[in-house]
Amino acid sequence: MKPLVLVDTPALYYRAFYSVPDSIVNDEGQPVNAVRGVLDAIAQMIRRFSSARVVATMDADWRPAFRTAIMPEYKAARIKDEEAGTEIPPELDAQLPILRAVLTAAGIPIAEADGTEADDVIATMAAESTTPVVIVSPDRDLLALLDADRDVSVLRPRKGGEWEAITAADLPELYGVESGIRYRELAALRGDPSDGLPGAAGIGEKTASTLLTNFGTLAGIVSAAKAGVKTGGLSPKRATTIVDSEEMLARTVEVMTCLTDVDHGIALDALPGSLDTAALEAAAHGQNIARSVENLLAALDSAGVSASPNTGERPGAEVPWPRARLIGFDLETTGVDPDTARIVTAALVEEPDRVEMWLADPGVEIPEAARAVHGITTEYAQANGAPAVEVVTALCTALAGFRDEGAVVVGHNIVYDLSVLDAEVRRHRPDLELRALLPAIVDTFVLDRQVDRYRRGKRTLTATAEAWGVDLLDAHDAAADARAALDISRALAMKSTEIAALTGPEIMAAQGEWKRAQAADLQAFLRRKGNADAVVDGSWPIADEDRLQSRP
Repeated sequence: MKPLVLVDTPALYYRAFYSVPDSIVNDEGQPVNAVRGVLDAIAQMIRRFSSARVVATMDADWRPAFRTAIMPEYKAARIKDEEAGTEIPPELDAQLPILRAVLTAAGIPIAEADGTEADDVIATMAAESTTPVVIVSPDRDLLALLDADRDVSVLRPRKGGEWEAITAADLPELYGVESGIRYRELAALRGDPSDGLPGAAGIGEKTASTLLTNFGTLAGIVSAAKAGVKTGGLSPKRATTIVDSEEMLARTVEVMTCLTDVDHGIALDALPGSLDTAALEAAAHGQNIARSVENLLAALDSAGVSASPNTGERPGAEVPWPRARLIGFDLETTGVDPDTARIVTAALVEEPDRVEMWLADPGVEIPEAARAVHGITTEYAQANGAPAVEVVTALCTALAGFRDEGAVVVGHNIVYDLSVLDAEVRRHRPDLELRALLPAIVDTFVLDRQVDRYRRGKRTLTATAEAWGVDLLDAHDAAADARAALDISRALAMKSTEIAALTGPEIMAAQGEWKRAQAADLQAFLRRKGNADAVVDGSWPIADEDRLQSRP
């Protein structure tokens, strides 16, 4: 059975609320940044684990009475409204009904239990599960649930849209403790002021780790401190602190210990839930979350989730390409000939705010003409760039991952970028075959010429962005160019319903035909203008070796 993915929803919606721009609003002007951030994160998890067995856990009570009875100061500093006893900003609170409605319609159950926090629901489900469990949360406290005897991992977000998977086997290296239980004791010693947990004065994470390594347990540390031991990190001052803090540390550990017997009401063996497309459409109407909903639908499709009866037809695993996960791609290079050009920078961009960038040391001089375009000198690339083989390998790994997830990679005149990458692969990684790694590709250069074939003027990225009303803020910056290509692709899809209806394989086949026809037309034009030997390569998405065209 697929892994059970337990989402710490409050932690994710707070993170999205403060990191995703609040300029993203619905038809009523209400921010929906947290909704979009959570939906995108859940879609990413479904794809990552090929599992729609996802549960969105919630806080029924963010300061449960049983915890404040043990430690009244627990989370007290977070209270923003004394009368209501709440910590949640009103701009975020207003988004939660929207999020709940969308998740429920998508068949993702919401789990909460009266008088408990999401952590308690997560701990209970993790204890009940007979399949591997993935806990998705930035909260370090949930590392206490890691157990070497159970297949449980915690997935924590990192910068740039990356996620870090931590298992019990990683705890010794990361924190110097042998188990989740010991991590909880380390956290109690260290303290957490944001949760009102004071910790032992003057004892940080490294010292706590040293003490636990030398004395085994928190109880062992306390016993050694009372016995006057002065080794193993126990100076007289620390020993006094530990003894004075004994009762408080015991209460802290108790407060941090999650319940494992809450009544959450979810049948884990019945997951995933039923998708109701009509209800989902109604929940998303007017909320400006269409892109995130489409992203979630595409992820559910890839995991094999079907609509519930009488709720309308669901497409199969192959969805129209605009509904797939879209990633913008661009390279800046040392020249215009794909056979000889080397990668200088590369970018993969996924809205709303996920950008992955690479700077490479191309291993050759960067000509002045290329430097004038992208601004990067040979000296700067040599001093700060990664070896070309590392960048090429990372790009191939990313593309293969997108292929496996059913994602679509978008670029402008992407045949140039992929041809450069193909040459770099043959140069640095001859064991790989780039064509075999490619996901579905959308080339806005080809689509633009197909949709608006009689428009006069250039078809450069700058000119095309202007034609489709897309802002290109920093032309020839790889990330800016990739983002512009994404926006152009969406504008093209809105213009042409026929193109927007094509699945990934269908848009790939169509672009191959369109590219050949466009190349033939250009070749005929050049020959009519007096260049009788003109040959325009019509291969796509990777060019053949004999080429006339360079990047527009």
